[in-house]
Amino acid sequence: MELRAGLIGLGMMGKNHARVMSSTDQVTLVGIADPVGDPTGSIDRSLLVKSVTELIEMGIDLAVVACPTSEHEQVAMQLCDAGIHTLVEKPLAANIDAARNVAEAFSTAGLIGAVGHIERFNPAIRELRRRVAEGQIGNIYQIATRRAGPFPNRIKDVGVIKDLATHDLDLTSWVGGAPYNQVFAHSSFKTGRKNEDLVIITGKLENQIPTNHLVNWLSPVKERLVSVTGEFGCLSADTLLADLTFFKNGQSSQPWEGISQFRGMSEGDVIRYAIDKPEPLRTEFEGFVKTILGDDGEIVPMSDGLEAVIVAESALKSSKSGKNETVRLS
Repeated sequence: MELRAGLIGLGMMGKNHARVMSSTDQVTLVGIADPVGDPTGSIDRSLLVKSVTELIEMGIDLAVVACPTSEHEQVAMQLCDAGIHTLVEKPLAANIDAARNVAEAFSTAGLIGAVGHIERFNPAIRELRRRVAEGQIGNIYQIATRRAGPFPNRIKDVGVIKDLATHDLDLTSWVGGAPYNQVFAHSSFKTGRKNEDLVIITGKLENQIPTNHLVNWLSPVKERLVSVTGEFGCLSADTLLADLTFFKNGQSSQPWEGISQFRGMSEGDVIRYAIDKPEPLRTEFEGFVKTILGDDGEIVPMSDGLEAVIVAESALKSSKSGKNETVRLS
């Protein structure tokens, strides 16, 4: 079965989606909606339309929404009303009410609704999660992430919490095996924009695993690091390089008592795993297509996208009030 696909939005992520969609088996990219077209001239002009309505009229079966976050709810609901399976880039929507409207609409309509939390498809994170689930590091003591880099000019309507931190909030809950229970956040505004460009979020999952997230748009060094520490060692993923490293707790005794007192756990073997590294965006889209075809595919459901927005809103509220915020998912 050949699926007719449409794309909404031709920003940086939109262009990447167009590349993947146009080269995926059983999918034909038939149209791309963006009111300003393609200023770079890199897209086949015959694919370009001005509106979502025009795209729907082309008879599409599925769509990817990669327009600004402020437009996600309106575009997704229009696609849902037309009976079109949809993948919405993260965050699912600009606020909790909008995200809940979208998630509930697709569920009620019986359509496949997915959200683009792409880090779940990063090979390093997938391998990390598999090893954690198999008990390689024993009981989890902490999950910590660091996500930093220069300010992306593509972002106009949200701050660093909803644009970047939602990656870490989602993957931490996914790897840790439980939703968030509470968060506490500090944020700052250093670039003169109305939205925050730096945040430090500490939290706790419902299974009592503590978490920590350092996120900013202020660093000249781009970092994407996830570390899970447990009773037998630490697994550390670099999602930029899709590398996974295991730092094992040492078994040898320390001859000098002073060192052992300061170190606590002794240093053991360090292993960087050789893993296959398929492109996360392609893995994500192929899973979406397989799910539509009933082919045992994998997606991040919109309900999980809603959860990430709820936690992000709780972090925003905490950063303004200076208080711990209990995360209420219902």
